Amino acid sequence: MLFLCNKKAGNLHFNINAMQSIANIRKDYKQQTLLEKDVANNPFTQFEQWWNQAITSQIDEVNAMTLATASTNGTPFARIVLLKGYSEKGFTFYTNYESNKGKQLAQNPKATLVFFWKELERQIRISGSVQKTSEIDSDIYFNSRPMGSKIGAWASPQSQVITNRDVLENNTKALEEKYATENIAKPPHWGGYIVQPSEIEFWQGRPSRLHDRILYTLQSDESWKIERLAP
Repeated sequence: MLFLCNKKAGNLHFNINAMQSIANIRKDYKQQTLLEKDVANNPFTQFEQWWNQAITSQIDEVNAMTLATASTNGTPFARIVLLKGYSEKGFTFYTNYESNKGKQLAQNPKATLVFFWKELERQIRISGSVQKTSEIDSDIYFNSRPMGSKIGAWASPQSQVITNRDVLENNTKALEEKYATENIAKPPHWGGYIVQPSEIEFWQGRPSRLHDRILYTLQSDESWKIERLAP
């Protein structure tokens, strides 16, 4: 095993202990099962069942999901965003189109979403193509946001290098003064994306790492193929 450390032996000892401590972190999953006979024929129906159970379980930030994108040279990027809607058309989130993720999606309009609800020992992976939502849908959602979030969409040049925190604070102050008595319109560089899945995988934790994994794959006739994956 390779360890990165400074030349001092004490640091080497510390790093070995830290590695061993991390390696010993584990949890055996025992809450539920996911069998083929129990899943819905449609992955959106299955998602809604799990979503409703997650909502009633009062999971904190239940709509938080990892969004993975890739640049044109194949470099992967991932970050947490918030789900803002779903239907059989796909899964929707909103962001700055000029951010790193926005630029990557413009060049390579494919993405993966991952929900991990540790309280239920469940994970959902959604992979597919991505397109922007309509301007009408983006306007409707933007207008529903709190004032501070609206101002933040204008104040932050997302993903760009800035000199210090004062840049954001000064931008925010100027915008608060500007819009003190008028409505804040949606920025032209801000709006929604919808991930249209070609695959949805449902993962249920099981003992001894022998987890249940059920994969739905979209077929050419718009039906869904259901298969079990080995953990």
